Amino acid sequence: MYLLGIDIGTSSIKVAVVEVNTQKCVASVQYPEIETEIKSIKTGWAEQSPLDWWQHTKEAILKLNATNLFNAREIKAIGIAYQMHGLVVVDKHQQVLRDSIIWCDSRAVEIGEKAFDKIGHEKALNSLLNSPGNFTASKLAWIKENEPAIFKKIDKIMLPGDFIAMMLTGKITTSISALSEGIFWDFKKEEISQDVMKFYGFDENLIPEVKELFSAHGTLKKDIAELLGLDSGIPVSYKSGDQPNNALSLNVLKPGEVAATAGTSGVIYGVSDSLTYDQQSRVNTFAHVTYSSAQKNTGVLLCINGTGSMYRWAKNTFAPKHSYAELNELAAKAPIGSKGLQVLPFGNGAERMLSNKYTGAQLLGIDLNTHNQADIFRAVQEGIAFSFRYGLDIMRENGMNPKLIRAGMANLFLSDVFAQTFVDVTGIPVELFENDGSVGAALGAGIGAGIFKTPAEAFTKHEVIKTLFPKNAEAYEAIYQKWKETLFKTLK
Repeated sequence: MYLLGIDIGTSSIKVAVVEVNTQKCVASVQYPEIETEIKSIKTGWAEQSPLDWWQHTKEAILKLNATNLFNAREIKAIGIAYQMHGLVVVDKHQQVLRDSIIWCDSRAVEIGEKAFDKIGHEKALNSLLNSPGNFTASKLAWIKENEPAIFKKIDKIMLPGDFIAMMLTGKITTSISALSEGIFWDFKKEEISQDVMKFYGFDENLIPEVKELFSAHGTLKKDIAELLGLDSGIPVSYKSGDQPNNALSLNVLKPGEVAATAGTSGVIYGVSDSLTYDQQSRVNTFAHVTYSSAQKNTGVLLCINGTGSMYRWAKNTFAPKHSYAELNELAAKAPIGSKGLQVLPFGNGAERMLSNKYTGAQLLGIDLNTHNQADIFRAVQEGIAFSFRYGLDIMRENGMNPKLIRAGMANLFLSDVFAQTFVDVTGIPVELFENDGSVGAALGAGIGAGIFKTPAEAFTKHEVIKTLFPKNAEAYEAIYQKWKETLFKTLK
């Protein structure tokens, strides 16, 4: 018996098949091989086509089936993870009305700030656990203000994973976790936020049917099943934003447990059992995958937009013919501190942990007689690790004090330089696991379909690959403090 997981990423679509008894991935692929374009027709804007996601999803599943490593007819449930906070709008015929405004788009910051002021900061934080900021609700308000003809045609709004589920099943649903990440959920009243809906002038009919996160969100349509070589009637039994899903895939389910990821964006995600919030909304709190009215588990999320995107830019600019593995080897040849070279990796939209400021990425202190490629790539990785430390200190201010962090051995954590720098500068040991979002989505599907009776049952064979401990914490503390001084000068 198998489970299919789909991860709707910013760069590509990843799909994986997991065997139920072993809980192991038997096959995984991504599509396309090159990174998907982010459309940015104005500074701070970021859009992608939902129809491209759908085409890439189909291609990925067909490519997965072609591995012949499993019997596709034995897939019994489908789970979906997706890039958070994106907005997809469709008409009553389920036709997409415009490209999706995705997570790193900054156009709605001012709109969200107006909502924050009007609702009242304390009331918004107590009820929403966040400022409306630059999240999905504010992006919808931007369409209402700037594209009224399109807004009038909207029948339902969705997050990226809801859209893929709709294309698979014909059904449109959402969950409390999804509504909370869009800043539509009132945690105090446990209902769709009337404050947000009234301020923005939204009809509640725009919101899809609210279902349990682990539940049947529809079943695979016959024509789609035939196209993809699957059985019709398979349930889509799990949908989650990529960061709650990453936490699930790392078995981070209980209060006090913490996950990290360093893909296109960088995230530290800690589970709490209280409705906590940051007064400045520099870190954000959403309903975790295990959230319920009886067990209010929330996820406190630090997001850094410019992590993998910063490393990709550096690769394409300074060493386009090198692989990432080669760049990691090159970075290891440079000394700790990169001979004074500094990188601020904040060039991918407004950064929430910087109070929604957009500083642009910066490469500082270049000595034309001293610095080389190795120094540049180490400085980029160190700068990204320093940004994690900066955000982690904000989480510590808000009562999140992790003693251990779990991460997948993927993306930047494949680099020994980055992984060790992360541990050294934060002072926290890291356990590395073999995992990715599509595998987590597959296991989530097994939970939602009742194949696993509890979330914990899906991780009985979860194994640590290796654990990293601080080695150069003292040396890095001084280097980090200099980096932070540079950041503060930039923010003035």
